[in-house]
Amino acid sequence: MTFFHASQTKNIKILKPNISNHNIPLIYFSDKRENVLVYLSNAIEKFCKEKHFKFEGFWHKWGPYGFDKDGRLCLEEYYPNALKETYSGVKGYIYSCDSISTYKELNIQIPNAYISDRPTKVEHCEYVSDAYYEIIKAEQEGLITICRYDEFIKKRKEWLQKTIRDEFANSLLAPDYRFSLENKFADILAGK
Repeated sequence: MTFFHASQTKNIKILKPNISNHNIPLIYFSDKRENVLVYLSNAIEKFCKEKHFKFEGFWHKWGPYGFDKDGRLCLEEYYPNALKETYSGVKGYIYSCDSISTYKELNIQIPNAYISDRPTKVEHCEYVSDAYYEIIKAEQEGLITICRYDEFIKKRKEWLQKTIRDEFANSLLAPDYRFSLENKFADILAGK
């Protein structure tokens, strides 16, 4: 089995655990190449940097995706053109490893995902010149599903409004996240 990991950092020979969303140094992998494409860019970090928002901490992760009943990645646009804004022109690398030491003390319950708490030797590196192109190609090949904003908002507008308001109220310690939410979802936060 091959394990894939995406990064914007080039020339990695050994993947090393970093502090994760679980506050434990881990490395995240998938046995599906298409599933790691979403990690080539972080909408919050990219937006904040483009707007020259000064921040000196761990960037909040934005994961607007889930999985269908068959385990296929379903990427959702929570605002117009989110996919293109986040991934267009983004360069990065997909690293693959032949074996990993699996961290079994945390059950993440993400289809086709694996985690390790050990440095892991990279066997192969693939350069990705445009993450957006690769995501669209994976969609065209039937490997992932994309729910574009117009379709998404028809089905899940109330969920999005509640989620954004709740996330904003609970993000006091994450200034990067608050900045992004205030700018991307100003209408929702204003009660419109």
